[in-house]
Amino acid sequence: MTIGILRVTLRFMNSPTPDPVPVPYTELSADALRGVIESFVLREGTDYGAHEYSLEEKVAHVMRQLERSEARILFYPATSTVDVVVADRGKEKQ
Repeated sequence: MTIGILRVTLRFMNSPTPDPVPVPYTELSADALRGVIESFVLREGTDYGAHEYSLEEKVAHVMRQLERSEARILFYPATSTVDVVVADRGKEKQ
């Protein structure tokens, strides 16, 4: 039985990592979208410069960036996590 587990683990380790999947923010429920954005803005080490912003202001900033396609949400299948990232302008033009 241990050999079977080892074989599956090695096969997984040698498999290519799946690409992140874009998630349109409009496809998320209001609660799910808020949770993704809050998780992003509350991360340790996030720097907002000299001015401090409230949680509501930070959420609103990210929401505006999503609406203007300046940011997007990605789902990472390998880790089952989501992230908000700066939109890749080069890929949008293709």
